[in-house]
Amino acid sequence: MKAIVFDRFGGTEVLHEADIEIPQPGPGQVRIRVRAAGVNALDGKIRSGALAAVFPTPLPAVPGLEVAGVVDALGPGVRDVNVGDEVLGWSDTGSYAEYALATTVAPKPADLGWEQAVTLPVAGETAERALNLLDVAAGETLLIHGAAGGVGTLAVQLATGRGARVIATAGPGNQEYLTALGATATHYGEGLVDRVRDLAPHGVDAVLDAAGKGALEDSIALRGGTERIITLADFRAHQLGVTFADGPQQRSAERLSALAQDAATGKLVTAVAATYPLGRAAAAQEISDRGHVRGKLVLTVD
Repeated sequence: MKAIVFDRFGGTEVLHEADIEIPQPGPGQVRIRVRAAGVNALDGKIRSGALAAVFPTPLPAVPGLEVAGVVDALGPGVRDVNVGDEVLGWSDTGSYAEYALATTVAPKPADLGWEQAVTLPVAGETAERALNLLDVAAGETLLIHGAAGGVGTLAVQLATGRGARVIATAGPGNQEYLTALGATATHYGEGLVDRVRDLAPHGVDAVLDAAGKGALEDSIALRGGTERIITLADFRAHQLGVTFADGPQQRSAERLSALAQDAATGKLVTAVAATYPLGRAAAAQEISDRGHVRGKLVLTVD
């Protein structure tokens, strides 16, 4: 099968197309004929080697954490999934390929497109895990940095769904987008503390940093300390006494199915920033590495 592979750590130039063996499903796994693969900021960090101590990656490796496609083979012990089912979930073997193995998958609703479906597994799990760690509740005010990205887009909606008020930071081009999602939008950068205090005179109850772009000091100032601040992307967190949300993922087929149903009915808005064919994975990762992407970059596989 065709796959995108990297044999060494480095920039996007280490990614290349290769012919590799089609993987065979083991116990509890399904094999998926890939239709779409999500591109995440984490993919680039793993490829660069920056997270080698956290995510040991035997080389050569196929990137990609999330997948949507059609089940074409079942491993021993698989229940409730059949060959021919359209599914979305987390890839065990890398999703930048024509075929991928997965253990945790959910059915894809017929009204949900492949590109929209693959925006959900990683971003949905991360957003829900972060909101649970912060214990966000109705009536509280949550500040989200990097709110227009894949995780932020879902976190805004899931938090407002809990009855929280969300103040969301992003660039000028994403202010109307975040307002439409139900947030109170404001610009990031110089003067942020004063802008947020004007919007929330009684303070913010919790902060979720999905940007990793130097917002932690402002967050600490707004909270008056480090309590109930979580970052998903700023590796200075431990130096500042802030929680880095790098705990184990909570992959739930049931929760993913619920998110997919909400996305199919329009109750949950998903955002696809751009789509690229599999062979242009390096170009997609280069854009992802720069940040400031609205929603999710997606690779499509014919």
